[in-house]
Amino acid sequence: MGEDMVSSSRLPVWLDCDPGHDDACALLFAAYHQSLNLIGVSTVHGNAPLSKCTFNALSVLEAIGKPDIPVFPGLSRPFCRTVHTAPDIHGASGLAGTDLLPEPSRSALTHCSAVLEMRNALLSQPKGAPYLVATGPLTNIALLFTLFPNVAEHIAGLAIMGGAIGSDFTHVSLTSGTTAKMGQPYLDTTGTSHARSGNRTPFAEFNTWADPESARSVLQNPLLKSKTTLIPLDVTHQAYATPEIQRMLLNGINGPTKLRTMFNELLMFFAHTYAEVFGLTDGPPLHDPLAVAVLLENHPDPQVRIDFDDNGGERWDVDVILEGEQTGRTVATKSPNGEGVRIPRTLDLPKFWRTLEECMARADEVKGYVK
Repeated sequence: MGEDMVSSSRLPVWLDCDPGHDDACALLFAAYHQSLNLIGVSTVHGNAPLSKCTFNALSVLEAIGKPDIPVFPGLSRPFCRTVHTAPDIHGASGLAGTDLLPEPSRSALTHCSAVLEMRNALLSQPKGAPYLVATGPLTNIALLFTLFPNVAEHIAGLAIMGGAIGSDFTHVSLTSGTTAKMGQPYLDTTGTSHARSGNRTPFAEFNTWADPESARSVLQNPLLKSKTTLIPLDVTHQAYATPEIQRMLLNGINGPTKLRTMFNELLMFFAHTYAEVFGLTDGPPLHDPLAVAVLLENHPDPQVRIDFDDNGGERWDVDVILEGEQTGRTVATKSPNGEGVRIPRTLDLPKFWRTLEECMARADEVKGYVK
């Protein structure tokens, strides 16, 4: 198949991210899956300050052999709140744990605002073709759809990694024989122990907690609801990068390479912080690449398709709490008319891990690490 035909059959994707260890894997997945065409990247405050998230995006794209993908720095803080980062999880740089990340050979593009460039890139694609993936706080995304509501009608879909449903939303048994865990229980003011659903607070996932107003704006947008898939912690905490998974990604078919070693070191650091902060010792949950992988669930080729189970087509009205101790909590109510946000409960994990390794193998080839 010619290059033009290959390109035209790929789904155009814009990734808005805050790299971030798991964002690095999302960048790899989006850049190297043969059915996806990563047309641009924007960065947002989140796991680290915006300048570091932008540097990290440039560095990861350099490391994986995709320095041509444009990167635009977005908003450095929420509209209504103080900016918060996650150095306890991702280190001060946002991508701590390895010395193998290269210095970028280029700078981010600042001649145009990230939100305007996102709009232009998405609208340049045929209507109903492009996808938008958000793996950080939703500040850029909320501004995009507020300023340019026609983009909501134009895109094929929006996939968000964010939120936490809780209340045994999933009942998947993991390799340890337990259900998806969020970390150690928390004690209320009476000393009673409760299961936690969030990772930033007992109630809230980091991305929705960091900018709950933007999260509410996006998830309540009537033009977007039917096109939005939310990948919450309930799903991502099924995707533990266990020691076995880490070895598989490190070794591949041809053994460790510089690229695989870099990702392995990042995963080992991520695993250490999750064990220290949350007491999760099965390995770190790899949140963000799942928001990219869900774009493949309707692929016509069963060898490519990654199945996500939404329990027979469930749809949800999703709100975000803006005040009090539960700020940032996502509250999902089943939609009575079958319309609304889609929230899968499970996915084909072996297929996901296999696909991520295949993306790493393609990056190895481009970098010349294997022949």
